[in-house]
Amino acid sequence: MLIVAMCLALLGCLQAQEFKGHVSIILLGATGDLAKKYLWQGLFQLYLDEAGKGHSFSFHGAALTAPQQGQKLMDKALESLSCPKDLAPSHCDELKAQFLQLSQYRQLRTAEDYQTLNKDIETQVQQDGLWEAGRIFYFSVPPFAYADIARNINSSCRPHPGAWLRVVLEKPFGHDHLSAQQLASELGSFFQEEEMYRVDHYLGKQAVAQILPFRDQNRKALDGLWNRHHVERVEIIMKETVDAEGRASFYEEYGVIRDTLQNHLTEILTLVAMELPHNISNSAAVLQHKLQAFQALRGLQKSSAVLGQYQAYSGQVRQELQKPDSFQSLTPTFAGVLVHIDNLRWEGVPFILVSGKALDERVGYVRILFKNQAYCTQSERHWASGRSQCLPQQIVFYIGHGELGHPAILVSQNLFKPYLPTQSWEEVQDQPGLRLFGRPLSDYYAYRPVREQDAYSTLLSHIFHCRKESFITTENLLASWVFWTPLLESLALEAPRLYPGGVESGHLLDFEFSGGQLAFSQPLEVLLPELGSVPKPSDFQVLRAQYRESPLITAWPEELISKLASDIEVTAEQSVRRFGKFHLALSGGSSPIALFQQLATGHYSFPWAHTHLWLVDERCVPLSDPESNFQGLQTHLLQHVRVPYYNIHPMPVHLHQRLCAEEDQGAQTYASEISALVANSSFDLVLLGMGTDGHTASLFPQSPTGLDGDQLVVLTESPLRPHQRMSLSLPLINRAKKVAVLVMGRTKREITMLVSRVGHEPKKWPISGVLPLSGQLVWYMDYEAFLG
Repeated sequence: MLIVAMCLALLGCLQAQEFKGHVSIILLGATGDLAKKYLWQGLFQLYLDEAGKGHSFSFHGAALTAPQQGQKLMDKALESLSCPKDLAPSHCDELKAQFLQLSQYRQLRTAEDYQTLNKDIETQVQQDGLWEAGRIFYFSVPPFAYADIARNINSSCRPHPGAWLRVVLEKPFGHDHLSAQQLASELGSFFQEEEMYRVDHYLGKQAVAQILPFRDQNRKALDGLWNRHHVERVEIIMKETVDAEGRASFYEEYGVIRDTLQNHLTEILTLVAMELPHNISNSAAVLQHKLQAFQALRGLQKSSAVLGQYQAYSGQVRQELQKPDSFQSLTPTFAGVLVHIDNLRWEGVPFILVSGKALDERVGYVRILFKNQAYCTQSERHWASGRSQCLPQQIVFYIGHGELGHPAILVSQNLFKPYLPTQSWEEVQDQPGLRLFGRPLSDYYAYRPVREQDAYSTLLSHIFHCRKESFITTENLLASWVFWTPLLESLALEAPRLYPGGVESGHLLDFEFSGGQLAFSQPLEVLLPELGSVPKPSDFQVLRAQYRESPLITAWPEELISKLASDIEVTAEQSVRRFGKFHLALSGGSSPIALFQQLATGHYSFPWAHTHLWLVDERCVPLSDPESNFQGLQTHLLQHVRVPYYNIHPMPVHLHQRLCAEEDQGAQTYASEISALVANSSFDLVLLGMGTDGHTASLFPQSPTGLDGDQLVVLTESPLRPHQRMSLSLPLINRAKKVAVLVMGRTKREITMLVSRVGHEPKKWPISGVLPLSGQLVWYMDYEAFLG
């Protein structure tokens, strides 16, 4: 269907180019910000480029504003039109006067207004003795207005048969897959696919627009390099210093992923990753190859992303949207996402997408970093400047801003000398002292556009010339939403990491990736402002905290689990290095499930072959029962990792077809097994939880056994079903080299506060009796348990 649609569009283009006639361009939203900043200038540039080449033009600025007021607003927007520097001022003034004469404002509110516009265009064409080539409607209006406008154009304002119609649509194109599908279906009932041009203005930026031509013109050099064997990673970055002030309503609805990653950065990703068609001028082939790249994207998990929010954002939302003082937004203003592509070319290559507001610099770039297996025997001072094989090898499509200040294409001199068309790209003069991506500018073959042009001017030219490859088809749009919607849904309730903004954010937003997962590099134990009225960015600091005179680590849930998993892996590696084995005792329940999943999917170097797994406690149910702690461990961890079966030690709660019968001596059996295998019965690490009544393991308040004495393993009674339990005793737990207590959720806030104040009273609160004799106790609490 896509190829058929493209062929029809191409036929329309050929007709338009062969028989030149009158073109009417209607800018809806002509008095809005986008129109004032970019679109009128883009239309003027189109007129400068095309005037005198056979077409005649009329420009209609349209809005809901009444005619007199609307004309004033439009005239003000047109005052700022400018010509390229190489155009003589007198000629510029002449062309500007012509453009203003061809431009008029009209109110488009009712069906009758569209009928009148249609009649006026037809009358003008007839009076001037012309024939109509086509019409362009540019929708610079919110998406909720699309349907009514589309209906009126379709019913009252289409050109006559033989003339083309092109409607240009601005993002956002939906909020998720379902809403995008609904919007696409609605527009599809009024317009053909070949008539619609969905704009992503990043595709008009000069460095981005050059990605495919660069790949095509340098095929000989790149064919052997552009793959998983040679590319180490790809970075697609869009950083901004501005915040969302004044746009809180939009940003609160969309957030950074919907605002930039789902569209701009994903579109760029496809240009880098797609297979090159034989002819990149073939729009249908380019779009088909982009769709194939979308379809090869590996699905995203929660752990594929890290989120941040600049500290002042919630306050801006409260002020602009009249939210209560207690309101705290979960909308991310920063995101880093790790993307993988499951095909032979890119298997295993990480694509890193980053975008955010209130960051330390404004810059955008696409960086392809190549693997380097060269070793240079001579010291670096003898290397040929910029050409040594040991220097980083990279290609950078520099979108703009940053230290360079303009679009550019950079290729490491030790890679190859690229070809770029000299009529449109020129070499950049060296700037001593300027370093980009760790190297001086002189290390690169560097090129910049001969004439810089804004993205909208480029895209309007492509629309006029029917170049569909620079726009987003319905199929590609929905494929992008299919990819992003599951991640957005999984992150909907995740609290982003707060950052002060600008350079004061320091390393808070640095992240690392391993396998398919991202995690912030700097663990965030506590991030709190000092006491005072309104915190300033400089008030924020990372604090090391204590709880019951033991180390405390607190963070948002996902970050906390990641930190705990990493700490367990470090402890395991240390134990295996020193003793050849690692004895880990794990608690059950719901809290550790996320930890088990993290260990199973994100810690591939964990020494499982040398790890013994024990249970802290067990419910007296068959081990295959869903309520069994062992069954939870089996489901979420054991079946995903390679632990020798003889290293797995379930509690013997089911003996002789009976559950926890004292005469079966299951507790004594488990104690004997521990004594035989664990040196001094001292586990390397014991993981505990804390109940809302202060219990830990299966040691409950007023428990008659397990709180003291010589028994290592005991049978206990729980106030909740199933009542019978088996548990490690408090004295055995306190023999451990390290004890980690994981406390998560708002329901734990009250007991957390209570236990923070009590002394050593294990009969009332068993958790208060946890204090390793010669080991370390570390508390891991999420913010809801710690702060409420």
